[in-house]
Amino acid sequence: MPFHAVVTMEKPLQHISLADWNARVARLRNVADSRRADAFALRHSSRTLRNETRIEGDWANYETNEALTDRIAQLNSWREVISKTFERIELEIKSLQEEKALTERELDALTAPISVISEVLTMRDSRIGSEMTYDEPDKEIKNELFVLENNQRLLADRCQKAWEKLTRLEEVRYKIGMEIENKIEAVDLDNVQLALDRNSATLSYKPDPLRNPKNCCSYEAWLGHVKNMKQLAENELADTSAIREALFVCREKARNMLQAQQERAEHTIRKRIFETQRARNELEWQQLKMKEEMESAVCEIKTLEDALRDKSDSLKLAETRLENRAQRSGMELCLDHAHDLLCTEVEKLREIRRSLKAKIDDAKANFNLLSDHAQKIDVDLENKQHSLMTDIRALDLRLRLKGGEYGLKVTNPSAQTDRNIVLTRMEQEIPKS
Repeated sequence: MPFHAVVTMEKPLQHISLADWNARVARLRNVADSRRADAFALRHSSRTLRNETRIEGDWANYETNEALTDRIAQLNSWREVISKTFERIELEIKSLQEEKALTERELDALTAPISVISEVLTMRDSRIGSEMTYDEPDKEIKNELFVLENNQRLLADRCQKAWEKLTRLEEVRYKIGMEIENKIEAVDLDNVQLALDRNSATLSYKPDPLRNPKNCCSYEAWLGHVKNMKQLAENELADTSAIREALFVCREKARNMLQAQQERAEHTIRKRIFETQRARNELEWQQLKMKEEMESAVCEIKTLEDALRDKSDSLKLAETRLENRAQRSGMELCLDHAHDLLCTEVEKLREIRRSLKAKIDDAKANFNLLSDHAQKIDVDLENKQHSLMTDIRALDLRLRLKGGEYGLKVTNPSAQTDRNIVLTRMEQEIPKS
């Protein structure tokens, strides 16, 4: 029986023992278990991370949305507050512009009274002679002119202050308007951002989203700015009402002062016209009496001259008798009682002639005085008539002051008299005709 021999050929590699092989298998098992455990831990941590990041992302997005919502609400709240202030500013500007326009209209309306007063003063300066006096109408008209000029200055100052206030209010209105526009723009932008989500089409990575924008400010600075704008508007609105009231009071005060002075001036002019008429009537009466007295003086002079001529004839008669009796002769040329009486008659007649001549001279001198004074009265009457016509024309000129919106209101004196009678219950005391 043959024997077969097997020749074994071993690889020229190092052989390991069974123990090493078992150890290797155990090591591989342990490593596999470790790798599976690590993989499980990684999957678990990955799932945990995914859940945590999803939750954190969702909460971050929710908080951002809430912050945007709160910011939008805050912007809307401040916008409403500032919008109300803006409306108040616009209302105050409109009211102040109306008051300023009314004041300017009244200021322009003072031009016509000044020209009328100037014409009245020029017309009254045309008086002549003794009528050029610093009378009460002259004083009151000049006071009226002073009141007009004072009203002009007062109204112009008030208009200037109102214009300055309007300038400041318009500046604040512009700032407030820009603030409102900025807030509306910010609200619209935040609303757009609030409407965005992860599925929006306009999303992309940005180069440097965490940078601080140029000219940005902190929240505290923004809040302080908004409050400062609100306070600035309130400060400007604080005295606007007082300025409007000052314009109204100034207009009414100026109008009342002017109307009172106009009534006073017109009263003094009418009073002066009455006094001038009374003086003219008095002078006309004096002129009439002077003419009558001059006629009587002329008649008296003629009567005295007739009496002088009559006494001259009587004197001639007496002197002729004396001269003729001086022609007697002898003892008949005696100074008898007839001669004494003739001498006495001559002396009396001569004295009478001297008295008559003196009286005639006095009468003529008196006539001359009467004539001179009558001439002065005529001149004064002409001056008073001219002054009267001047004052009447001045009164007619002042009728222009009663026209227009701001002129002196014309009242019915009879209606006012009837009202006073009713108020004082005088109708019972008025006798029935």
